[in-house]
Amino acid sequence: MSLRLGFVPTIVVSSPKAAEMFLKTHNTVFASRPKSQGSQYLAYGTKGLAFTEYGPYWRNEMGRLVEEMKEAAERREVVDVSERVESLIEDMTYKMILGQSKDDRFDLKCIIKEAVTLTGVFNIADYVPFPRALDLQGLTRCFKATSKAIDEILEIIIDEHQDVNRNDQKHYKDFIDAALSLMNKSSNTTQDHVSNSMDRENIKAIVLDMVVGSIDTSSTAIEWTLTEIIRHPRVMKRLHQELTTILGASPMVEEKDLATLEYLDMVVKETLRLHPVGPLLIPRRNCDVWSDNVEEFFPERFIGSNIDLRGHHFELIPFGSGRRICPGMNSGLLNIKLVVAQLVLTFDWELPNGMSPKDLDMREIFRLTAPRAQHLLAIPIYRANMVEK
Repeated sequence: MSLRLGFVPTIVVSSPKAAEMFLKTHNTVFASRPKSQGSQYLAYGTKGLAFTEYGPYWRNEMGRLVEEMKEAAERREVVDVSERVESLIEDMTYKMILGQSKDDRFDLKCIIKEAVTLTGVFNIADYVPFPRALDLQGLTRCFKATSKAIDEILEIIIDEHQDVNRNDQKHYKDFIDAALSLMNKSSNTTQDHVSNSMDRENIKAIVLDMVVGSIDTSSTAIEWTLTEIIRHPRVMKRLHQELTTILGASPMVEEKDLATLEYLDMVVKETLRLHPVGPLLIPRRNCDVWSDNVEEFFPERFIGSNIDLRGHHFELIPFGSGRRICPGMNSGLLNIKLVVAQLVLTFDWELPNGMSPKDLDMREIFRLTAPRAQHLLAIPIYRANMVEK
């Protein structure tokens, strides 16, 4: 379907065959992304790449989260699962990218949340540019203020990394260290290679991409996966049985275990089918593809199916496909599966105040991602205590 949104020609793709044509057959033609006013201010003129990596920090942070959940379980305390998961992903992301956990001097997550919200707001100036100078919605003022706040924080972080490197101090080598090394090499390149060089603006843009891509998307996917598991006790029971069968007495889920956890893979696929993290990735609810129970959360639909999430099967492309596929896809999937598996392995989950799973609020909010409108609140039940009793 072809539309024109103001001065912007827009094509809506709503079938796997059409998606393959745009994202694979003619991917070079449609690889570019439209520039918006928000991306100009909040993404350093679209200089970022939007990717992240997985690092060794996960085990310690996950262990800390499990201990916090155990304490809550002892007190039969209601836990804000959404907030705890987001905090976990935030800590891991900062350690991988910035070389440190949260810094009390500034609240980068809060400012980034504001940027993500602003990016998802409908901006008429992106489609009809004439009133842009008038700033009728007040968005330009907000873009500038948020951009300035983010830039000041990133400047401090980069300056501190440069000071450490100048003094040859030994420290954990993170992404910014690697990027600064590339920038220094780029400064010595010839004019012929200047277009491929990396400068300070590139570093800040890519760091911002990585932080947003890690925290907001991974935590949203984990939040929805746990929501559906809690809503469907049958699924939780079957997933826990798989985990205990494969892992035995091991208290921690490791990366090497994921390849054998087939039902976990089905659960994640089904969640991303019904709740794609990107709001413009329409939920996959075509009866011709997914049968008549298309609205139902039913992971077993993937039994015997070769449909993969990595952009090769256009029935299900939560990370996109082709040249602009999400570069953080593999690490994102890793985070989602590890966190979900660990929380189901260690805990059973109940809803507070005797709430029925059917009464769980399933509304979402629209921004750059599509998280739950209300945080997921639940009571963890430590499974070791259940066995002892």
